[in-house]
Amino acid sequence: MPATAYNISNLFIELGLAIIGLAVLARLATRWGFSVIPLYLVAGLAFGKGGLAPLEFSESFIATGAEIGLVLLLFMLGLEYGGEKLRKNLRLGLSAGIVDFVLNFTPGLIAGFLLHWKPLPSVLLGGVTYISSSGIVAKVLAELRSLNNPETPLVVSMLVLEDLGMAAYLPLVAVLLVGGGALKVAISMLIAIAAVALVLVVALRYGHRLSDLAAHESDEILLLTTLGTVLLVAGAAQRFNVSSAIGAFLVGIAVSGPIAEQSHRVVAPLRDLFAATFFFFFGLQIDPATLPPVLPLAIVLGIVTALTKVLLGHWAAWRAGIDRQGGWRAGMALIARGEFSIVIAGLGAGIEPRLGPLAAAYVLLLAILGPLLARVAK
Repeated sequence: MPATAYNISNLFIELGLAIIGLAVLARLATRWGFSVIPLYLVAGLAFGKGGLAPLEFSESFIATGAEIGLVLLLFMLGLEYGGEKLRKNLRLGLSAGIVDFVLNFTPGLIAGFLLHWKPLPSVLLGGVTYISSSGIVAKVLAELRSLNNPETPLVVSMLVLEDLGMAAYLPLVAVLLVGGGALKVAISMLIAIAAVALVLVVALRYGHRLSDLAAHESDEILLLTTLGTVLLVAGAAQRFNVSSAIGAFLVGIAVSGPIAEQSHRVVAPLRDLFAATFFFFFGLQIDPATLPPVLPLAIVLGIVTALTKVLLGHWAAWRAGIDRQGGWRAGMALIARGEFSIVIAGLGAGIEPRLGPLAAAYVLLLAILGPLLARVAK
């Protein structure tokens, strides 16, 4: 058998076994009545580098599927909110977004200084503790059927503000890491912010017209059009140092009218497939051997920042006139950290070797704890 055919055979076998394994975990989670996300993460931990049986052939394919899963999760979340609703929620959540930054960036920053790290890795650790995982939160809201709850628009507005904040934060730290001057930092940030503003204006002002152009009675044509547009905008956003997730979310916002319901129906199965690979790949990236030395500090940071997210949810819900139970649900939904935290830690791996393992242990802890606590609050 030729080498290429042999490799393709191994790729299909390994990938097939991985997907069947995820299906078994989903069945178990459904039977036991809790979120499947922690099981996906632990499975990735078992089959990643340093795990029980590391994947050899399918990791790069799963990595691509994971990126697609993230953008589809955020696209589907955006479908639930029209332009006017988003505008109202962002105004409502702006003050909560500022409090969110203060409450959740500060613990990581202080922890970095207490570890005697230099200012830049301490700022990076602050970013790790600040931002919730849009992908995990979107999946949890869908799993728990909470999209119509009174606190959900507030949760979404805070996620959007956090991701928009990353449009300024990531270019800033990227330039600082390579030693850029003030002018280079300012230009990089302005380009990122302008790209976000442009996509947001198009989504809010011209969403109806774009939806009419894309509409078609054929599910196949609509699926190809929608998926292509989501990937195109997500990729363009990433090119300008803006989160691809934000690009996908804004495409979802722009889709309106009957096409939104049709898009939801045809894209949902793809989202479920690729979202499973997203969480599985997230676990694959973490080497279990790096976790024990940093676990005590990760637990302390996890407890502190889980409490700050819960406090934030309560306060924001109270300001919005939502009852106490809604405040609990909002706070618990925001606990999970994920994809952005790992990206931020990866940026600083070369200047502080302890940042990567600490971020991995912290993120894994809250990525597992967040969905479980959200289900308890439900």
